[in-house]
Amino acid sequence: MIRTQRLAAGVCALLATLAAGLAFPAAAAAGEPTSGASPKVDLVLDVSGSMRTRDIDGDTRMAAAKQAFNEVLDATPEDVQLGIRTLGANYPGDDRRTGCKDTAQLYPVSTLDRAEAKTAVATLSPTGWTPIGPALLKAADDLADGDGSKRIVLITDGEDTCAPLDPCEVAREIAAKGIGMTIDTLGLVPSTKLNKQLSCIAEATGGTYTSVEHTDELTDKVNQLVDRAADPVVTPVATEGAAQCTDAPALKSGLYTDREEFGQQRWYKVDLNPGQELRTSVSVAADRAVNPSYGVLLRAVTLHGREIVRGEAAGDGRTDVISTGLRYPKPESDEDDATAETVCLQVTNSFSAAAGVKTTPGMPVELTVDVVDSPSKASDVASFGLGRGWWLLGVLVLVGFLAGLIWGWLSRWRVAVWRTN
Repeated sequence: MIRTQRLAAGVCALLATLAAGLAFPAAAAAGEPTSGASPKVDLVLDVSGSMRTRDIDGDTRMAAAKQAFNEVLDATPEDVQLGIRTLGANYPGDDRRTGCKDTAQLYPVSTLDRAEAKTAVATLSPTGWTPIGPALLKAADDLADGDGSKRIVLITDGEDTCAPLDPCEVAREIAAKGIGMTIDTLGLVPSTKLNKQLSCIAEATGGTYTSVEHTDELTDKVNQLVDRAADPVVTPVATEGAAQCTDAPALKSGLYTDREEFGQQRWYKVDLNPGQELRTSVSVAADRAVNPSYGVLLRAVTLHGREIVRGEAAGDGRTDVISTGLRYPKPESDEDDATAETVCLQVTNSFSAAAGVKTTPGMPVELTVDVVDSPSKASDVASFGLGRGWWLLGVLVLVGFLAGLIWGWLSRWRVAVWRTN
């Protein structure tokens, strides 16, 4: 009897595993990498007074940065447009108001003239304040024009000295513009406060933070980030969801970015012809401190408010991104004048801000929409997302049922023989 129960439990576990695997198919690609436009990189270098400190391989932080920059300039790919912006390089005084405006474009974002750029870097001398926030705003303007990937690489040895203009808030504002700009940060000092600020800046735009303590590490990391800018990317299209479906933007296949406030819901809509399938996914990034226990809900709804299908995900604890998705196939129609169906997509999150954290701008939302020809009968695909996997599930259920009957008959026969003997 115990062995019979174990067999039944094993069959159930197998079926559950199969159902879980088939219910969540791999996401389809929503677009192709962009090409043609030259990638742009703006290197933002801290030239404040603290860069005189001698603690990097026996030399000053400024000397290490200059050496790294010279090697990076030699290795920059030909198709990358590169610029250099400084902060704290020109004003040596004590007037905070003036010092917090001290950011300048040392070399414009353009096709690189290596000799000219190296000459400009050689003139730098540690001078003033550390206006990281203002420098990031200006760097975003440096990269504003044109398409292609855009990357800011910030190298600093200290946190911003120009509050209340919070660099994290500046980074969120840059991300909220929806222009696909990434900020990577490099810290030259292993400071907890600096690490926290630079991590916050990077996370707000999907960038990376790295702490470096040696010249070769700085060179390698900056080279890596410049090379990464040259990689083909899919540039998201900025959109703005509405408070209700009737006012929602109409989306086609592609990758979209938006902003959603804490606990807010946003609506989008997609037209789906008979014989097509909608595949969509959404990711919400926690780009600031949030309370534990959160979730994201993605619903496909008709214009009349009837829910078609939903995808949801939840978590508890620290997270950077939470994602979910859904599929909805529209059956073929025998009518010649069959019209497209408008599917309303609702994105809702249950994040809440930690104490003292600003709630604006909203958190980054990335929405992938893919409208493809249905791979099979819509009635099959719509059944819990299993598609043609239903026949395999049916076979396994039948096999398990027959195996259970045979095993039960054999067990009863063995018990009868044992009693007879």
